[in-house]
Amino acid sequence: MSERKKVAFYTLGCKLNFSETSTIARNLQDEGFDRVDFEEVADMYVINTCSVTENADKQFKQVVRKAMKLNDKAFVAAVGCYAQLKPEELAAVDGVDLVLGATEKFKLADYVNDLSKNDFGEVHSCEIAEADFYVGSYSIGDRTRAFLKVQDGCDYKCTYCTIPLARGISRSDALENVLKNAKEISEQNIKEIVLTGVNIGDYGKGEFGNKKHEHTFLDLVQALDQVEGIERVRISSIEPNLLKNETIDFVSKSSTFVPHFHIPLQSGSNDILKLMKRRYLREVYTDRVNQIKEVMPHACIGVDVIVGFPGETDEHFLETYHFLNELPISYLHVFTYSERDNTEAAAMGGVVPANVRAKRSKMLRGLSVKKRRAFYESQLGTERTVLFEVENKEGYIHGFTENYVKVKAPWNPELANTLRKIQLTQIDEDGSVRVQSVEALA
Repeated sequence: MSERKKVAFYTLGCKLNFSETSTIARNLQDEGFDRVDFEEVADMYVINTCSVTENADKQFKQVVRKAMKLNDKAFVAAVGCYAQLKPEELAAVDGVDLVLGATEKFKLADYVNDLSKNDFGEVHSCEIAEADFYVGSYSIGDRTRAFLKVQDGCDYKCTYCTIPLARGISRSDALENVLKNAKEISEQNIKEIVLTGVNIGDYGKGEFGNKKHEHTFLDLVQALDQVEGIERVRISSIEPNLLKNETIDFVSKSSTFVPHFHIPLQSGSNDILKLMKRRYLREVYTDRVNQIKEVMPHACIGVDVIVGFPGETDEHFLETYHFLNELPISYLHVFTYSERDNTEAAAMGGVVPANVRAKRSKMLRGLSVKKRRAFYESQLGTERTVLFEVENKEGYIHGFTENYVKVKAPWNPELANTLRKIQLTQIDEDGSVRVQSVEALA
């Protein structure tokens, strides 16, 4: 019998990519491959690419070089968003043998024959209009939580974004399939599910391969709340215009869904939001945040924001800064705008110089540190439930409360992958909340 081949994966980008990497890996394992760590010598290296930032393009080349250093005879395949947008560019990178676009990536096993190196990277990528079918996926690499994909693609036309070009139209998994996947996850002793997709608030659209909606995002949330064996569900990122009061109210009463929302804002200036073609104005955003805080005062709210968008003046930026400073939010994910080919924004005037973009980014990152600290301080003295992770990090075990406060306690293997009630008492110098005695966790 021939020896099983070894395959290693490297994922760039978002949680959705992680869930899809896991699914591709399981498919290859079914085809006779053994999955190994990316640091190990393998017969094939698969890189799941991202196109959201300029950096992801550079990272790809570094990852290929790393694979070639480990085994210069290994077969290298590139899949994912960047592989869909710039297949020829990736195929030209030294060492790359195969590039698969949006619809082909889940059929990787079909394209891999004898794993012999190609002189030139072979490209299989569809016209993005053909990416109209749905492939469900979930990741279970991390023993404590799983990323469950429920939706893919996007029908929005934000002027800075390449995701509709890379992933196609908005489409959803069938509700029964999401519940089947959630059940499979629960059977593996995983305590937390993080829902993921490109635009998950749009859930239900394309569930039958068309635009007919049988289910809504609220239906999805209510159905997942009933899955036995899952202790926690986290919503991850949801557009403010799609986060409805009914969903917020349901989460506030649910024992499974946690009080943690991540809501993209992108700019606190209505002028810039219009240039970005976002589907709301800042007033809607304020309303969503206030609604959450009214029914869940202890909820954690994360925000995505882009600095340096074309036309963003100092006044626009300060409008964003003050808007965020005054809102009861908990942390920021700050993105420095970078020009992407085939987007409207790339042709806009009012280009912001790179040094100004960097300065604005630094200011908002500083604000994020301040906001997170204030949120953590507001939680001191309260009792929360922590899901502990499985790693020993320098003598400590880490975990997150339901409302996303990072906690550390002296290492104790018995705590790994368990939920424990604790008192939040003091903030450590590294910014996490330290729990002194393990007895307090019992």
